[in-house]
Amino acid sequence: MAAPKKNGMQTVVFQNPPVIISTASVVGSREGDGPLAGTFDKVVTDTYYGEDSWEKAEQRMMFDSMKKALQKASLKENDIDFMLAGDLLNQIISSSFTARTMGIPFLGLYGACSTMYEGLAVGAMLVDGGYADRVLAGTSSHYCTAERQYRFPTELGVQRSMTAQWTVTGAGSVILAREGSGPVITHATIGKVIDMGQGDSQDMGAAMAPAAADTIARHFMDTGRKPEDYDLIITGDLAAFGKKLTEELVRQKGYDISNRYTDCGILIYSGSQDVHAGGSGCGCSAVVTCGYLMGLLDSGRYKRILGVGTGALLSSCSVQQGETVPGIGHAVVIEKL
Repeated sequence: MAAPKKNGMQTVVFQNPPVIISTASVVGSREGDGPLAGTFDKVVTDTYYGEDSWEKAEQRMMFDSMKKALQKASLKENDIDFMLAGDLLNQIISSSFTARTMGIPFLGLYGACSTMYEGLAVGAMLVDGGYADRVLAGTSSHYCTAERQYRFPTELGVQRSMTAQWTVTGAGSVILAREGSGPVITHATIGKVIDMGQGDSQDMGAAMAPAAADTIARHFMDTGRKPEDYDLIITGDLAAFGKKLTEELVRQKGYDISNRYTDCGILIYSGSQDVHAGGSGCGCSAVVTCGYLMGLLDSGRYKRILGVGTGALLSSCSVQQGETVPGIGHAVVIEKL
């Protein structure tokens, strides 16, 4: 017998759609200078955020975003059943050390830059399945921590290629609840790891695009929906080159998304900011979703959004071994009913 909430090969349909009752975002100064500045809850101008390392600064940003989400919902830590979080640092230390402080039962997630949408999907399953009344999901990233872990020490000032993306400094958090007021999550399409042999860690958009396209097309096939059923289709952090490639790959699969598709990594920075291809990082889709996209839904401008978190599943170890860069994409439908 088929699973009653499964639709097609990879999509889950929520019978009791979880409500997004609160969101919060904390970003760095570069993000605060961008076109979405007014949609963030807090802009931090010091890259160290008053701490003695960039890693501790990132952890503080995640903690602050989660505390802000709780405050906006008039909730305390003991009102939350589970905390779901992940980040880009080795062994997701930003998340686990934040969980140490929060004192909430914790499930650590890792999907690289797709982790925010992975958290939304898993959290929605927990709430819809009757396993939780409220779930707190969040992610973070920091330009300086990611650069020195994945690429070169920031202090070296190594020249970046034009396909390279700028890791967003920021953290976003979402509270999902069984009851309440706000947009709801109605579907989740869980992606597959796709690897087309792209091995350039300075061109992650190209590495992630096939996975994003696969998940988008699979969502349409599983649900029977078409691009025009959505006000907006948005990927996480493919930026300029990855977005263009995704658009073409989806077209080859029989769907034209060009007139309603954009990417968080393109929206978060302006053309005058020196970020090369655009934004990336766990914080990219997190802060754009928690601020800008929620604003579009709350205002009534958009009713239904298909968001696809995208991640490049590489590590410093895999790069040193000459491995290629696999990609993943998880899609979530957010609606204002």
